[in-house]
Amino acid sequence: MDKTGISSFTGNQWQRLLRWHRGQKDNEEGGDGVKDEGKQNSILDLKLKVNWKERVIDPADQFYYVWIQVMIFPIVYNWVIIILRTCFTTIALSYLPVWLTLDYLSDLMYIIDMIVTVHTGYLDQGILIKDLAQLKNRYLHSKHFLRDLASLMPTDFLYFAFGIQTPMVRINRLLRLPRLSEALDRMETRTSYPNTFRISKLMIYIFVLIHWNACLYFALSSYIGFGSDNWVYPNITHVEFASMRRQYFYCFWFSAQIFTTVGDTPLPKREEEYLFMIADLLIAVLVFASIVGNVGNVISSLRDRDNVFFPNHELVKAYLRSHYISKELRQRIDNWYQHLHINKKIMRENEILQQLPLHLRTEIAVSVHLPTLSKVTIFQSCEKSLLEELVLKLTPQVFSPGEYVCRKGDVGHEMYIIKEGKLAVVADDGVTEFAVLSEGNFFGEISILNIKGNKSGNRRTANIRSIGYSDLFSLSKEDLTDVLSEFPAAKHHLEEKGRQILTKMGMLEESGDGEEREAEKVETKIKRLESNLEVLQTKLARLMVELESSHRKMQARVEQLEWEAAALETQLPENGKEGETAQGRGEGVGGDVVWEREEAEGEEEEEDERCTLTIYYLTLCV
Repeated sequence: MDKTGISSFTGNQWQRLLRWHRGQKDNEEGGDGVKDEGKQNSILDLKLKVNWKERVIDPADQFYYVWIQVMIFPIVYNWVIIILRTCFTTIALSYLPVWLTLDYLSDLMYIIDMIVTVHTGYLDQGILIKDLAQLKNRYLHSKHFLRDLASLMPTDFLYFAFGIQTPMVRINRLLRLPRLSEALDRMETRTSYPNTFRISKLMIYIFVLIHWNACLYFALSSYIGFGSDNWVYPNITHVEFASMRRQYFYCFWFSAQIFTTVGDTPLPKREEEYLFMIADLLIAVLVFASIVGNVGNVISSLRDRDNVFFPNHELVKAYLRSHYISKELRQRIDNWYQHLHINKKIMRENEILQQLPLHLRTEIAVSVHLPTLSKVTIFQSCEKSLLEELVLKLTPQVFSPGEYVCRKGDVGHEMYIIKEGKLAVVADDGVTEFAVLSEGNFFGEISILNIKGNKSGNRRTANIRSIGYSDLFSLSKEDLTDVLSEFPAAKHHLEEKGRQILTKMGMLEESGDGEEREAEKVETKIKRLESNLEVLQTKLARLMVELESSHRKMQARVEQLEWEAAALETQLPENGKEGETAQGRGEGVGGDVVWEREEAEGEEEEEDERCTLTIYYLTLCV
């Protein structure tokens, strides 16, 4: 049977199988088995209907990242090999089948890259655009498409005009350099060693630059004449300089000497040689400046990283010298700093992660510290949101050998969780050890909870000393109080656990005595309030009586003044003397009236003050 018959037979077999599946789907009657078969048929139909041409690629996916890394190879190949084959014709003709195969393989990858770019989505208002028609329209009207199209122009037909030994006709393939920059930038964001990657990327750029200069040097030597002077490449008729490897390595070494200015290059003789050297020296200045600048940036970033990770020891040393601190204490401080740097202890986590948003800092803290915090007895069974708030409050601390973490009788302001190291519970003499605490243990958790009836009064009940270098996490009382203010149920739960622990230790007063004392305090407060109320009521009654008395006096004076005024109006003077007498009397009476009026105004002011005081006392009573 021929191949055509085999293919037709296979196609008919798949068609019959597909019809059978569809018939099974149409004739299903119900039941679990039939439903499962219908689901399988729907899944099969869905797979058959998938159109891979309509697939949209997310630029944040792993597939896109891997693809642009693959695109590094054809781009670098064209940037390195095209100029090499153009200048070193012997190398180009010796491996011509290999070069042509790699050329058209790179062209194929360029075409695939254009297809991938068309199907790559983009973000608009934070939403990934998946409409293929919109993606095509955006790509076809962009400069990116024009550059990609120009890089794939069929300039290979120029081989018929210039010959197969002129690969410079493919110079348009170098237009894909922005794709290389995108790939390297994404690698830099993903690598765990960005500074090392930057140095490596700089060295690759310098290598490509020296490679191009070496190829141009060999081409210029061929134009001037091999061996015509000491500056150009030696005569290739000599066996020593005839091999292809020797030609390339010599030119690369000569170009590297020019760019690095570390070797004695021969002096140029011709004008072309002078122009070439001038251009190379100018480029060398830029290369040297870029190397120094990039290396300086890397070193400064490393120094900034160390300053953030570890405290500045020089400032502390200067402070100790200026205040004439004892040599023993300075040695202890130096040992502490040395321990931090040797073991890479990080003491400033909050400053390192402050550039991240809060939810990412929370997730990092949860992944790093939550297992340690969950070991604390009083925090077990607490809701996860509370623990997530607490892990952001943990502060790392490092204690030196023989250093006391806390002493008996001190007021406790924080609790400690042992991350690494060993601590001893010692007696007051500092020698007798009662117990040894190791990784995962904790202490001081009761002192940060204000539990009523605690006999220790939130004071430390033991001396705890570090045996070696110990890494601890501390949680302050203020931070716990701030967090618990938003979780009242958790606060009640933690206090209840603290009471249970104190009861087992015998450090909690009996609840009956505590309730009686609380009842006594309440009764005392009630009696004090009642006595204060009685005093205020007595003062209020006295003020009311004084107010009524002043009101009656004022009313009597007003009536007397009205009567006197009426009497003066009815009596008229009979003669001048009597008029003068009357006038004098009138003046006297008028003076009395003015005086009485002023006195009345003073009384009114006094009454106003008393009214104000009365209102004030009434307010106090309320």
